[in-house]
Amino acid sequence: MNISWIKYPLNFKFEAGTSRGVLTSKTSYLIFVRNEAGSTGIGECSLLPGLSMDDRPDIDVQLENLCTNLSQLQINDMDKLLSFLDEQIGNSWPSLRMGFETAFLDLIQGGKRVIFQNGFLNGDGIPINGLIWMGDRKFMLGQLKQKIDAGYSCIKMKIGALDFNTELDLLRYVRERFPASDLTLRVDANGAFSAHDVMDKLVQLEKLKIHSIEQPIKPGQWEQMYDLCRKTPVPIGLDEELIGENDIARKKNLIESIKPQYLILKPSLLGGFKASNEWIEIAEPLGVGWWITSALESNIGLNAICQYTYGLGVSGEQGLGTGQLFSNNIGSPLEVLHGYIRYNGNKTWELSDLGIEGIQ
Repeated sequence: MNISWIKYPLNFKFEAGTSRGVLTSKTSYLIFVRNEAGSTGIGECSLLPGLSMDDRPDIDVQLENLCTNLSQLQINDMDKLLSFLDEQIGNSWPSLRMGFETAFLDLIQGGKRVIFQNGFLNGDGIPINGLIWMGDRKFMLGQLKQKIDAGYSCIKMKIGALDFNTELDLLRYVRERFPASDLTLRVDANGAFSAHDVMDKLVQLEKLKIHSIEQPIKPGQWEQMYDLCRKTPVPIGLDEELIGENDIARKKNLIESIKPQYLILKPSLLGGFKASNEWIEIAEPLGVGWWITSALESNIGLNAICQYTYGLGVSGEQGLGTGQLFSNNIGSPLEVLHGYIRYNGNKTWELSDLGIEGIQ
């Protein structure tokens, strides 16, 4: 087994604003696993600066060690593969776990970017929300118009960096033109609000019939978050709160202690598909809803997450539209039309620019 990796910086088409700052680029690492027959599986380790547990200076060393340790692996069984990755990677490197898990699953399926065999590969679409990034009023209104014209029925807006009244005005502008029966509005605060004034902000958001808010306050405040989830007029989804929680018992304790309305699951930040499944298996018996969101992957990672998501039998809008953000994304069969992401089998993967010979 030959295993290698490359660093793949992704460049945004615009300055992508969040409450944690502005992004103009971000780094991914691509993993290539090739067997003796010449088939190659590809996986992506997607890092978000300041958020990913893997955002560490020794990541290159860890990648080299994993490539060496995993190169002797001869395995075609998924359960054995996952156990082996548990052994070799553990919980400290969630995006690396995601990248290697995807690369091996791709190879097991023949090295054709098929991670899970299901209807997504046959053209069935997954409904997604249109993401509105922070910026000045003109920039955000431009994004809104673009998404609505493109046929999205669910919009998610980043909030928490501008003056809150300005953000309310933008949301009010949308809601006056599109009632809740026609357009679902979600917001994502990325932990920007303080515990002492967040309830007042939630009351104001409820007047605009907001579907849900992601991570209204910073993670680690379980008591305050429990109180919020118990009293909130707007359903709350936990996002950053889940990062770094790897022990099954602790995951269950977190959900039982906070009792959120939703979980926002990002496989690249949580440790791959197995880790995401664990959250779902805990949440559903407790009546906690969830949806899957990408974490600024290239089309390599996004394709894998879409196939995984479709296999879960989802119905509501997922957060899987971020592949259109980059000027140097990898060409793929993925396409977004009328608020759905689909796999167009008439299109091919454009992998020649990666400089890796023999990949189809």
